[in-house]
Amino acid sequence: MLYLYHEEAGKPQLSLTGDAHRYIFKVRRHKADDLLYMRNLKDGLLHSYRVTHIDKRSVMLSLQESSILEVKAKQSLHIGWCVIDPKSIEKVLPSLNEMGVEKITFIYCKRSQKSFKLDFKRMEKILLNSSQQSGRSEMMQLEMAEGLEDFLHKYPEAKMLNFSENHFVSNRSFETIVIGCEGGFHEDEVALFKTEDIIGFDTPMVLKSESAASAVASRVLL
Repeated sequence: MLYLYHEEAGKPQLSLTGDAHRYIFKVRRHKADDLLYMRNLKDGLLHSYRVTHIDKRSVMLSLQESSILEVKAKQSLHIGWCVIDPKSIEKVLPSLNEMGVEKITFIYCKRSQKSFKLDFKRMEKILLNSSQQSGRSEMMQLEMAEGLEDFLHKYPEAKMLNFSENHFVSNRSFETIVIGCEGGFHEDEVALFKTEDIIGFDTPMVLKSESAASAVASRVLL
């Protein structure tokens, strides 16, 4: 873990209790006078704290230094993702976060199962743990869209990832791309995009939705 998250990181004094205390005391086995690195994931600052007191219930920290250290992808990628099984999303979410995806907007597309309900608090916890492990300095943004038309009204420059002779490797001039769910896009949804705004991978294989999301992120960001 490259740093520890605390919403009040940057204050002169901090007290850690609960899970944060258990991590410091039992997992990392820190002791008095050790240095810890903290972020609040809001300002791009990395804060250095010294452990001034530690016991079985709490850890007291004193701020030593704050410095600007932004850790993020070199370019922006926003994925519009038609809702799939939340378990599948949660499995790949840490990888997308580590690669630097800036934002994911989940969309209830025509072939998304409406019974799938996303737990944003659970996903944010997954992202928080991933960010601490990878060093990412800002949290990935998550949001919802009720349908593809609503999404395109807000993000009219978005591309669609679908079967197309307009191959992905030759089209990198985008920041927002929509990825379908199991069963792909409905024909009415495909019709919302101009032909030149539909791009595909140069492969005969059919990718699962989460595989496509990982492939897009790796191609664009790494």
